[in-house]
Amino acid sequence: MNITELNNRPDLSSDNKLHRIYEQLGMLIKAINNKDLPADTERSISQHVAVVNASALDGAALGKLVKQQQTAILKLLEKEHKIVAKNHYRNMWMLLGFTAFGLPIGSAFGLSIGNIGLIGVGLPIGMAIGAAVGSSMDKKAFKEGRQLDIEIKL
Repeated sequence: MNITELNNRPDLSSDNKLHRIYEQLGMLIKAINNKDLPADTERSISQHVAVVNASALDGAALGKLVKQQQTAILKLLEKEHKIVAKNHYRNMWMLLGFTAFGLPIGSAFGLSIGNIGLIGVGLPIGMAIGAAVGSSMDKKAFKEGRQLDIEIKL
């Protein structure tokens, strides 16, 4: 069983941002079709696609709906099968490194020198740590065949 394809909507060509969002969902579906997934997962993903296909919305409301369904599909794949898009872990860990490592490092540095204004020094350090950890997790997911051949741009 294959996942339902997105309907072609020529009315989106006038709005570049909406067209990119809609096209990204179509490419995600194609990338998922290349994976061997259980039938119940494929049915669930097809239901999310059917919501978008049945929608009569346009403009920003359609863009919001497409993003919601895309996020739901990605969460389902990650939760059930540990399948993620390219650079998923890097993006997630960069934010975590920024807050979990960068702020404490910057605070400690600022307090030790006596100038709390230097708290920002730790932020790029934490971001680099997070990016390194996330990139290694992305490489591991690629080696294990758990990575989709698409990078999600928000």
